[in-house]
Amino acid sequence: MAKKNIASVVEELLRPKIEELGYMLWDVSYAKIGTEYHLEITIDSEEGISITDCETVHRAIDPILDEADPIENAYRLEVSSPGIERELRTDAHLEACIGLVVELRFFAAQNGAKTLVGALAAYNADTVTVVTPDDAEHLFARRDISHIRTVYFED
Repeated sequence: MAKKNIASVVEELLRPKIEELGYMLWDVSYAKIGTEYHLEITIDSEEGISITDCETVHRAIDPILDEADPIENAYRLEVSSPGIERELRTDAHLEACIGLVVELRFFAAQNGAKTLVGALAAYNADTVTVVTPDDAEHLFARRDISHIRTVYFED
């Protein structure tokens, strides 16, 4: 099974339990890091995520994964928070972060820059719109953006 398919299968398998526990399933990734495979389950909640939350979810999903056995290889299971500065990869991520300050990184320079910081104003299947501190609205093709992540500024 391809790595992306494994993440999708695991997401479908675990989402109900994680939501039942009162958390949001932010992301699932399955990757080889060094010589080990890692299955990372990223959770979130409006109150934030503590180490106790990660332990609770880990204990709840471990038996589900053992029973379903969706991954052939041995792997390390990790449950974590997306953090205050988080990568936005899906439409659900973008929707959850409308109005927040984000950094866009581009594959090639756009308007003379490889990065842009501004408030996430809108998105659709093809574009992302951000408003910079000077109130200028910028529209970019999603295909030109390599990464989007939230940016935290201390007041």
